[in-house]
Amino acid sequence: MGLRWRLAIAAVVFLASLIYALPSVPGIGSALERVLPANRINLGLDLKGGIHLTLGVDVAKAVTNALALTGQDLRRLAQDEKIVVLRPRVVGGSTLEFLLPRADSETKLRELLARHFPQLEVGEPLQTESGLRWTAHFSAVEVQRLEDMALDQALRTIRNRIDQFGVAEPDIRKQAGNRIQIQLPGISDPSRAVELIGRTAHLQFHLVRDDVDPYKSVMPPGVVSLSLLEADGKNTDREQRIAVERDAMLTGEDVADARPSFTRTNQPDVSLSFNASGARRFEEVTGENTGRRMAIVLDGKVYSAPVIRERIAGGRASISGDFTVAEAQDLAIVLRAGSLPAPVSVLEERTVGPSLGQESIDSGIRAAVVGGVAVLLFMAVYYGMSGIIANLMLCFTMLMIMAGMAAFGATLTLPGIAGIVLTIGMAVDANVLIYERIREELHNGLTPLAAVKAGFDRAAISITDSNLTTIIATVILYQFGTGPIRGFAVTLSLGIVASMFTAVFVSRAIFEQYARMRGPKGISI
Repeated sequence: MGLRWRLAIAAVVFLASLIYALPSVPGIGSALERVLPANRINLGLDLKGGIHLTLGVDVAKAVTNALALTGQDLRRLAQDEKIVVLRPRVVGGSTLEFLLPRADSETKLRELLARHFPQLEVGEPLQTESGLRWTAHFSAVEVQRLEDMALDQALRTIRNRIDQFGVAEPDIRKQAGNRIQIQLPGISDPSRAVELIGRTAHLQFHLVRDDVDPYKSVMPPGVVSLSLLEADGKNTDREQRIAVERDAMLTGEDVADARPSFTRTNQPDVSLSFNASGARRFEEVTGENTGRRMAIVLDGKVYSAPVIRERIAGGRASISGDFTVAEAQDLAIVLRAGSLPAPVSVLEERTVGPSLGQESIDSGIRAAVVGGVAVLLFMAVYYGMSGIIANLMLCFTMLMIMAGMAAFGATLTLPGIAGIVLTIGMAVDANVLIYERIREELHNGLTPLAAVKAGFDRAAISITDSNLTTIIATVILYQFGTGPIRGFAVTLSLGIVASMFTAVFVSRAIFEQYARMRGPKGISI
């Protein structure tokens, strides 16, 4: 490639790097935000402050819930084929138990199980006075699939909630032992964030049984007693309860959208809109049960139980309660983002204050400045004009790192600053290799231009080999490391690529032009 093309490419890269790096410079970015890209370098938790959470996902509960739903599906499909299946229930968290009162239906039931429920391992039935008692459990492969799916779904749901909560550049990832690690930089209200992330938000709509006393110790079959949250906030001597049918008419899976709103009395509530199937089902339920009450149940508690006055078309409903504006907004977020497939618990919570983050920034910048100035002085004194060129290339490398982090939306962490400092040393190391090779060629009697070309050609091989091995290490660090280690890997890999470009490509073009301009006078090296 010709010299002019090298210089032209270097100029284009420099201009692009400047455009992407400027938005991250305080003052300049805000003044020119209309003409510059919106991408900026985000500060990590250790620099900006915020919270670090480690959540444990109860995947066993997800398996139990899936087994209970399988029991309901079994009873429904059996009913369609004129097979009577009674009382499907989960025993011990991992075993599905159900009753077949008619022994002559055993063959048809086995065919049904083999056709529709291959994931179940069914034991031999036990003869009882009420009929054949069957037990079944999920296969090991199905249990593993459900656990993995629960963890992945919990990760997606938490990410959706955090995105709608408005956290910039969160770090959310799975860990071993059914854990999820979350880092939320810049959070000013940790307790609200923890409550929002950990809420299960399992929404159901049940028909109320006003003919049943909710305070009875034993409920009739198919009826449960739930806690009722009073919207007027009155305190009573005993907990308010309400009896509802056990089977839900609709669930949160039928909700397409949820928004905070206000009632006619200017009280905060949450407006719901159902998807197509949910709206159709809601219209059917309200039409068939006019005059009855429908309980809106969230995480096992009844928030409201309005009377169905008429068939409700259009697929809209609302949840009213003793909400504040923030509570209504958070409830809308978790309903819109989806319910968690299993309960989560906070295993670890750390809060990093912004003052500690500022101290880290100051210390990191101080280290980078001291190291950079020492390197610049050494290169200028030891190599003369060639050292000054190396210093300019080092500044170009730092500019490319900033631009690359901003363009890719990378997060700058304290280990990331360490990666930048290490890049300074590695970039200078490449220049030292090249300069020593040029000196050696000059001592062998080559002209300055020929020595420059030979020095770059021979040193480039060693530089490329050493940097490629380092890049492989950074890729491994990024793939298997956590947030801070990833920050180090990102800045170091960007620094390696940038330093190779400036040291081998740009620096060579400048040196060749410098040697041509100096001619027989020689170069200062």
